[in-house]
Amino acid sequence: MVSTHQSEEDARNENILIWVNGALKPRPEAMVSVYDSGFMLGDGVWEGLRLYDGKWAFLDDHLDRLFEAALAIDLDIGLDRDGVIAALEDTRAANGMTTDAHARLMVTRGVKMRPFQHPALSISGPTVVIIMEHSKPSIPRPIRLATVPHQRGLPMTQDPKLNSHSKLNCILACIAAEKAGADEALMLDVHGFVNTTNACNFFIVRKGEVWTSTGDYCMNGITRQKVIDVCRADGIPVFERNYSLVETYGADEAFLTGTFGAQTPVGEIDGRVIGDGQPGPMTRRIRTLYKELVDRS
Repeated sequence: MVSTHQSEEDARNENILIWVNGALKPRPEAMVSVYDSGFMLGDGVWEGLRLYDGKWAFLDDHLDRLFEAALAIDLDIGLDRDGVIAALEDTRAANGMTTDAHARLMVTRGVKMRPFQHPALSISGPTVVIIMEHSKPSIPRPIRLATVPHQRGLPMTQDPKLNSHSKLNCILACIAAEKAGADEALMLDVHGFVNTTNACNFFIVRKGEVWTSTGDYCMNGITRQKVIDVCRADGIPVFERNYSLVETYGADEAFLTGTFGAQTPVGEIDGRVIGDGQPGPMTRRIRTLYKELVDRS
């Protein structure tokens, strides 16, 4: 299997320092309590950020999403925006990272006094952790997808736009795809239209047009939005719309978007080869436009 988060092996990651509640700790010593809300209940929010040439790509967008998610679950991060940026920079500097690095910034409701869900049982917190690794994407071939029965649901259950620690639905989708012989799951929305994968946003290309879902039932992906933006700026027809599996199987190209891999080509869906099974010209064009946007940001 190939993972959309697959990266080159880097021995330096064995000796990284991890930011835990204001302290930089060696990897073997970076721990949280078994009573932590995130461990017990998945009660928390997170962000993934990518370092390019000394700059965190689209940092303001990521911070906007982080603080909005924290507000949505009534969680005080305990740091303002400047404090979060300082924590990221302290971790980056301590690890000597300048480019090709990925940060996972996680915030939970903190340590609970008893092992139950009520937020008032969190007696200390929040817990804030930054794992920063040297990582250069290394995906040896286009991704294979399998459609699964698991859906990104309605916002009154668990809003799919929320970047929360509670990812079991997506994990089950990923397991189903793996058992079907694929790398990742293609998930439909509650109306049966093509939506997203278990870990990334999803796009197809048909007759020179770029299509993605309406956005109603998927993660509000920052890379997703940047792809839409660069298409519009470059005159590429791009549509957020409902479309079916039939239209997906007949696509000329397909690709995934995410902070880690930027744009990852899809070669096969449910045993159907998409296009010629290789990265297509539109995917390559969008990759170039996106890289130029990162360089300018």
